[in-house]
Amino acid sequence: MLSTFLTYIVLGLSMSAPIGPINAAQLDQGLRYGFWHAWAVGFGGLFADILYMALVYMGVAHVIETPLAQLGLWLFGSVVLFYMGAEALLAAGKPVEASGHGESSIRRSLATGFLMSVSSPLTILFWLGIFGSVLAKTFSTLDTQSLLLHSAAIVFGIVLWDVVMALAASVFRKRLSARAIFVISVVSGSSLIAYALYFSLTAARVIFG
Repeated sequence: MLSTFLTYIVLGLSMSAPIGPINAAQLDQGLRYGFWHAWAVGFGGLFADILYMALVYMGVAHVIETPLAQLGLWLFGSVVLFYMGAEALLAAGKPVEASGHGESSIRRSLATGFLMSVSSPLTILFWLGIFGSVLAKTFSTLDTQSLLLHSAAIVFGIVLWDVVMALAASVFRKRLSARAIFVISVVSGSSLIAYALYFSLTAARVIFG
């Protein structure tokens, strides 16, 4: 039982660990504003993960697989990522803030993480593909309580990675020079814009075949 639980924690970590828009945004926010802002971005993304997990459980995830829904997500995702990338690039040259506890700003980081994750087809592919297949396999052998426990293990793995990313960004913030933070912020912002362009190109392929 413990080994199975650990396996699902690793599954949650494997979903979060690859470099993607959320990790880039966490790094940028953490370097500029500190631990809580980086953590808030990841926690906002977690809300989107739980939403898609619930959709898979309820069996309504097939709606997201329709071409029109996917087109909307690609387009919306590209807008959100381009905005975040441009904001990161514009803020790169500004002084790093000494405090990261502004309430409204943390709420904004939460909203940013949620919007980036809920509109990302990469997130949807994970939940409909990997988690959907895992759920189909375990549904026939496990009861509802066990399924909920395994889902909680996945969520725990995601939360664990978010904390690791927030801690790493916070440590880097204290140890890196202003120029190093500037370079990393530019790279993070550029990667978000690159993802936005990729999403836009994918949406164009859906429209024009």
